[in-house]
Amino acid sequence: MSNEDSELERLKAKRLAEMQKNISSQQKIEESTKTISEKPIENPRTLLVGKLGYRGLEVLENAESQFPNETKIIVSKLSELIKTGEINEILDGGKLLALFRTVGLSIRMKTKINVEQDGKLVSLSDKFSNQSSDISDDK
Repeated sequence: MSNEDSELERLKAKRLAEMQKNISSQQKIEESTKTISEKPIENPRTLLVGKLGYRGLEVLENAESQFPNETKIIVSKLSELIKTGEINEILDGGKLLALFRTVGLSIRMKTKINVEQDGKLVSLSDKFSNQSSDISDDK
């Protein structure tokens, strides 16, 4: 009978070890899911701003002020594409503006044209106002 008891004890110990192993692996899974859920969910706009290049932020801000609802949708879709890796390049202002115009949003940008006058860059409107004052002075 002691042979059967030792066999039973061995089976009990084996089963107990399996149960402890299952519990520890389950706790590890719970801890890993908890750390994943604790990571802050990144704002889609913040993710997009990180990928913007030269004058990209300026175009985005103009789009947000002129078409707020549509821009939110586009920003969320762009951030999804960035997360999945389909967009891995820097988006400069020209590319972003072309994207907005492709989907039908005509974003108005402030444009300033500078010309050289006497070795200095002067805005075109200032140059015309100076010429018109020079013409009126001559009369």
